[in-house]
Amino acid sequence: MTQPITFLPLLGLLAALVWTAALPGRTPAVAALACALAWTWRRDAGARRTALESRVAELETRAAAQQAALARSDEARRAAERGRRAAEDRTMVALRGSQDGLWEWDLATDAVQLSPRWKSLLGFEAHEIADDRAGWLGRVHPDDRARFEAALARHLEGASARFDETLRLVAKDGRAVHVLTRAVAIRDEQQRPYRVVGLDTDVTHLRRLQSVLEAVADGTAGTHGERFFAALVEHFARALQVDKAFITECADHPATRVRTLAAWTAQGGHMPNFEYALEGTPCAEVVGEGRSCFHPSGLAARFPRERGFESFLGLPIVGSDGRLLGHLAFFDRRPRGDELLVDAIYRIFVGRAACEMERLRALDRAAVPAA
Repeated sequence: MTQPITFLPLLGLLAALVWTAALPGRTPAVAALACALAWTWRRDAGARRTALESRVAELETRAAAQQAALARSDEARRAAERGRRAAEDRTMVALRGSQDGLWEWDLATDAVQLSPRWKSLLGFEAHEIADDRAGWLGRVHPDDRARFEAALARHLEGASARFDETLRLVAKDGRAVHVLTRAVAIRDEQQRPYRVVGLDTDVTHLRRLQSVLEAVADGTAGTHGERFFAALVEHFARALQVDKAFITECADHPATRVRTLAAWTAQGGHMPNFEYALEGTPCAEVVGEGRSCFHPSGLAARFPRERGFESFLGLPIVGSDGRLLGHLAFFDRRPRGDELLVDAIYRIFVGRAACEMERLRALDRAAVPAA
């Protein structure tokens, strides 16, 4: 609405024009001109003010829209952050409940959290290892620590998306525990790492399988006949670290006696072949029942003939026709645990031994000298 004061210059102009018409002269003309200028200025000022008010209203509307968009963006970002945190929390709950050893490293505070499972992998109670970087890295084998820390640093720098390393951890009793360490750095919006979460899986048994397989495979490669049997018992005994190993064939059927095809002891190496009765020995269970037999301890107490030995493992050797051909036996002066049970490896070489025994028997039947 036009303000009343806007009409005052216009009224003044009309009065000046009447004055000029009634009394011509300079003064009335000047007064009329002044009133005209004042009216024009007031009119332009009003137009400018209206335009300015319209512009201000437009900017306020735009600012309100931008503010609303910013609020929606912030809410979306907060929702995404809440979702990320929730997913991370679910992942951590799942990891903490796994059978592997979990560790977490906060890069800002340098604090390390070791799960009870991680500590138990090394034979420790939860309170026996400090939840700090020294307690964590202090259990890494000295020969693996530099390699491990260098690989972890490369991962933090972004050189690798994931961290996968095998290393040895030192257990409470001093033995080396082989683990597969898988870790990932959690990064902020600027891709800066602020936490590392890792999971250690005990692969000691797998590494042992690998080492036994490689030792026996390499030791028996290219051998046949008596040389194969001799290499088989020696390299198995060395890889398993047992005191005595031998391979036999049945001397009669049904089997009551067996004779060795090769025998080896840690104290004397290869020894002459011998024949013995199965009765009163743990081998009777293997040959008589055609099944594997494992005595982890107390062997001599149960079988007095085996005085001096504490543990035994026997494996039957079965031919292609299902008939028992003999057995593979290991004796040790110490109690032994599951580390002696490498069944997958035994199946390979017991099968190979059966094939070799059948080959030799076929040669004997054909009266062809064995190689």
